[in-house]
Amino acid sequence: MGQAYLLTGMPGAGKTSIIRQAISQSNCNAGGFYTQEIRNMGIREGFQIVTLDGKEGMLAHIAIESPFRVGKYGVDISVLDSIGVDSIYNAVKQCDLIVIDEIGKMELFSPRFITAVQEALSSSKRVLGTITLKPHPLADAIRLNRSIRVAELTRNNQKYVLAEILTWLKQ
Repeated sequence: MGQAYLLTGMPGAGKTSIIRQAISQSNCNAGGFYTQEIRNMGIREGFQIVTLDGKEGMLAHIAIESPFRVGKYGVDISVLDSIGVDSIYNAVKQCDLIVIDEIGKMELFSPRFITAVQEALSSSKRVLGTITLKPHPLADAIRLNRSIRVAELTRNNQKYVLAEILTWLKQ
């Protein structure tokens, strides 16, 4: 099926949940990171980056002042570079599976992140991640690569996609 499996889809489709389930249900030696929402009284205020070895940092938040913005969120590139990018490089060196959640607009502000993604995808390791549904030059180039499986996740196909990822991880 290929060396990389990337999920795409609308916000709230369950992309991160599927990745976390796949990691917990497989016996892969995985490294990298995922993102999770920061909510206050049910309202999303930002996004946190969490590495598979337990490091955390605030990637984006409504209270962050930054020249890098996505909607109402200021993006802290230094957090991405020091936590997320480092976790990708560590996974390339030490793990069988590299997790990158997500290759999205916030993350693509960072040249260091872009380089790390390109190195992970060109390595001999498997990459499991998410990629923006919206057009972006780098994301578009990644989606055109024939060695990368890109699956659009919906609420209706979550079980099928999870089963396909678990099968892929066993190969």
